[in-house]
Amino acid sequence: MSAWPLRLMALAGTCLIPLVAHAQFVIPGTGQKVTAVGDDFEDPEWSYIFNLPKSSEENDEQRRFPSGQSSNGRWFEGLKRGQPDVIKRVPTPEGGLAGSEGALLMVSRQTGIPGRYSHQMQQDDFIVNVRSRVRGAIPVSRSPSVVVRVYLPPWEEWEERTGPSFGFRAACLTHKNEKKKRSGFFGGTTSKRVSETYWPGMFIQFNRGDGDERPDSAVLIVRGGSRGHDFRGPKIEETGWWTLGMSFTPNGAVHYFARPGVEDLTASDHISSQYPYSYRCEHLDTFFFNVCSGDNGHWSTPWIIDNAELYISGSYATRSTRTR
Repeated sequence: MSAWPLRLMALAGTCLIPLVAHAQFVIPGTGQKVTAVGDDFEDPEWSYIFNLPKSSEENDEQRRFPSGQSSNGRWFEGLKRGQPDVIKRVPTPEGGLAGSEGALLMVSRQTGIPGRYSHQMQQDDFIVNVRSRVRGAIPVSRSPSVVVRVYLPPWEEWEERTGPSFGFRAACLTHKNEKKKRSGFFGGTTSKRVSETYWPGMFIQFNRGDGDERPDSAVLIVRGGSRGHDFRGPKIEETGWWTLGMSFTPNGAVHYFARPGVEDLTASDHISSQYPYSYRCEHLDTFFFNVCSGDNGHWSTPWIIDNAELYISGSYATRSTRTR
């Protein structure tokens, strides 16, 4: 067990962060960077083609084509929920990675069905193009990992709503046993192996203060435990840059890391290791970001990310013909 979860357990008392026993983690950012995937937003001509209206399949079963995509082919709209309303290259906020001049702003006002407010928490998806750029999902035998720097704005710029505000997540592929009842007199059940996609990750949840004794704060929420449940990670008391990472190891576990600042992740930044939903990850399909809002006409918190990166162990010869 790493020092970081032990410190959290000491602070949290009985509210312990669950860990998988004997899980051997890989520090995100270890190995070779897959340059065909991800983005550093340094191209001053970086742009995004929205192709509105966006999709909202989760709410009304509507996939709207053509979907949005970045001009460099590295990002695309999530058809399940649609893309953020604003996706724009901006100057890197103070304190970012050395030499970085560009980062990406994401902010939304209407996170549900286009033209209609639900007045409930909704979220948009902004997805890294992995599969088509390397011609397939990444097997966990390569110990893939993903890393991103996230800028948390000053508290006064956050949406005035307690709840999830931002997500950093992955799409993982596995197989599960599916049981089906037999028809006929003797009944019983049969079982077969079927493919399954699941989406572990971390959310930044805003906890709105009372303007008096309780200040604004945030906390990392990890998704998820063996039953698919969310649990609390480190508390965020100061805004500015944070580094988030996840790794996926040959034993099928997902490993969560976070630290304030933009320095590379280390073993002491390990939050937890899990088999979410009791699944064992077989392939990393992609990773993506959520921008959440109350879908009530107010703008979400403005989120800025930089250097969204994928790493694998050993050498990796991409079969993609895309060069940008």
